[in-house]
Amino acid sequence: MRMIKLLLSVALCGTLVACPSCCKKDNKLTSKEKAEGWELLFDGKTLAGWRDYNGTELTGPWTVEDGAILAEGEGSDANGYIVTDREFANFELVWDWKISRGGNSGMLYHVVEHPKYPVPYITGPEYQLIDDDNWEEVNGFALEPWQRCAVDYAMYVPDFETRKLNPAGEWNTSKIVFDNGHVSYWLNGQITVEFDAWTPDWYARKDSGKWENAPEYGLARKGHICLQDHGYPAWFKNIKIRELPAKPEEKDLFNGEDLTGWDLYGTDLWYVENGDLICESGPDNTYGYLATRDYYDDFDLTLEFKQEANGNSGVFFRSFVQQPAIVNGWQVEVAPKGHDTAGIYESYGRGWLVQIPDEQEEILKEGEWNTLRILAEGDRVQTWLNGEPMVDITDEKVGAGRGRIALQIHDGGGIKVRWRNLHLKTL
Repeated sequence: MRMIKLLLSVALCGTLVACPSCCKKDNKLTSKEKAEGWELLFDGKTLAGWRDYNGTELTGPWTVEDGAILAEGEGSDANGYIVTDREFANFELVWDWKISRGGNSGMLYHVVEHPKYPVPYITGPEYQLIDDDNWEEVNGFALEPWQRCAVDYAMYVPDFETRKLNPAGEWNTSKIVFDNGHVSYWLNGQITVEFDAWTPDWYARKDSGKWENAPEYGLARKGHICLQDHGYPAWFKNIKIRELPAKPEEKDLFNGEDLTGWDLYGTDLWYVENGDLICESGPDNTYGYLATRDYYDDFDLTLEFKQEANGNSGVFFRSFVQQPAIVNGWQVEVAPKGHDTAGIYESYGRGWLVQIPDEQEEILKEGEWNTLRILAEGDRVQTWLNGEPMVDITDEKVGAGRGRIALQIHDGGGIKVRWRNLHLKTL
């Protein structure tokens, strides 16, 4: 009886050694994987948990075929993207995929949804999936190195001589590990690229290539997983993810010497004097912004400000930039007395979310240093002015926001505000 079972096992699996691999069921987690925190993003039967980018439902061109998600090949650069309902920050993501001959697709992550973002790749980095071998023959032009398979698209490229890529029509296994900014891409068991996001090298690549006119590319620290239909059939299965713990950081956003770590938008004046950061109306008397280069979503920020002239300014949070000088997001107001300092204003759509009662306006010290604290965690935002609680709001739309911290100078001219001791803790 033992011999019969042994022969049956060999017949079914080819060899005893190969059995654990070839007998593994698609789109299933082992007990060990479940214990390690893995979750499936595809159940093998339906597209539950996925929807159109910037949409509320799935409209195509995506189906399920033989236990795999099929991109039917009807998408284009402008459409054909689907995203997970959930967002992820730090994670290990593994999936199997195959591509059609001469085909092109991709796996994106940290994708941010917003009506002003028409496509996901201007926010989310992409692990490129493409048929290197047949691309030129099918499409009539050669790929650049930064467009080839398993690159960090338009950013980091692997050693193509050692990369192991199975041909079109055969399954490959890929992996992305994003661990608090340290990133590695894998293909068929080997690392293809490894880099650290948000470093000087990373920003130099972002600002000098394809993304130089995409100011929000790659900045999000949390977002959706996204699959791309780029006009060619592609298949995906065994998509699984496990979340990795965040590592909180504590830092000063302003070094007291220069504007390192900040981006300037508009023609207003931003400079350092005697260790203070100063904003002053420029020649055009228009809006101006000084925005952090990095994103901060959940944080505890304290700063000091002094209004030397008309102090109409503010602190934006979870905000993003449109060139040349439009910031979208939420603003904690900094303004002359009687104009809602520490209140919260939405720069598009709803306007004031919370204004300050008249009796609390006296908390502001005009012409003196004031301390402002902003605590943003999920849907809840709280503010304090000179130690006094001012705002406590819970708002789903605010909670979904992703973006930068930005200091504002209002239009109209005649404005001058000093800032110092901008200290932030991430949560």
